[in-house]
Amino acid sequence: MDTSIEKRNKRSTLVGLAVVIVLVATLVIIGQVLLRPEPETIMGEVSATEYRVSNKVPGRIAEIYVEEGQQVREGDTLAYISSPEVDAKMEQAKAARAAATAQSKKAKNGARQQQIDAAYEMWQKALVGVDVAKKSYDRVHQLYEKKVIPAQKHDEVEAQYRAAVATANAAKTQYDLALEGAQAEDKAAAEALVAKADGAIQEVTSYQESRFLLAPSDGEVVEIYAKHSDLIGTGGPVMSIVDMNDVWFSFSIREDLLRNLQVGQVVDINVPALGEQTYKGKITYMRAMASYATWRATKVNGQYDVRSFDVKVVPTETIEGLRQGMTAILK
Repeated sequence: MDTSIEKRNKRSTLVGLAVVIVLVATLVIIGQVLLRPEPETIMGEVSATEYRVSNKVPGRIAEIYVEEGQQVREGDTLAYISSPEVDAKMEQAKAARAAATAQSKKAKNGARQQQIDAAYEMWQKALVGVDVAKKSYDRVHQLYEKKVIPAQKHDEVEAQYRAAVATANAAKTQYDLALEGAQAEDKAAAEALVAKADGAIQEVTSYQESRFLLAPSDGEVVEIYAKHSDLIGTGGPVMSIVDMNDVWFSFSIREDLLRNLQVGQVVDINVPALGEQTYKGKITYMRAMASYATWRATKVNGQYDVRSFDVKVVPTETIEGLRQGMTAILK
């Protein structure tokens, strides 16, 4: 009897011990699961190439031909800017060109026929004066050699003759200049003025063409800043266009989480807005972020300061429905 009781007691003790061991093991496993650190979730966002459409000339928004959300093609007309100042500058440039052209024609054509005729007549008149002075000089010279007149009289008549010759030569020069026209330098200067005026017209023409704002690339109009009749200055943004064919994922990652990441590596990306599916992406660069706000002090734990890096991941496949600004998770 006592033996059976002892056996029962031993069996109960073993069962109890086994139950305790199982409970302890279960608690240990549960504790390890509960105390296991959660994996770091690296979140980023979808980025895309964005173009700011700006005006080249100041003016007032006269027409806007697109709406937000509209798809556009490169070269499409987006808006028109009214600029009376540009039209006024074109009139000024045309007037300057007309004046320069007239000046150039005058230099090329030379003197008018009336001026040429007048110069010729002055030359002929001077030649007559030379002939009269020469005859007077010859007579006085003969008398001087015969000692009929004094030397002073002879010298006066000789001076008059030489002056008549010089006057005739000057008149001949004026006649030659009238025939030849302007100097080569004057003609070149006049042509340069015409070229300068042409350049001014081309410049204003480019301003006139710039009044039509064109799409710089295929994309989607995401935001229109200016409204109809708004007055905007040079370089003022009018609207933004996003090229969704050039998208990537941007992540800000602490450097202590970069040990398993490197440029050229293919990683898995999840976009919650598109479901649970993962997509492949390639890390194209890692760059330290410039702001000191990306530093995190960890010296209180005996470690080191941690800096954040900008990591760019380019999808290796086309992702339907992807939009700029969506949240992305790096697996």
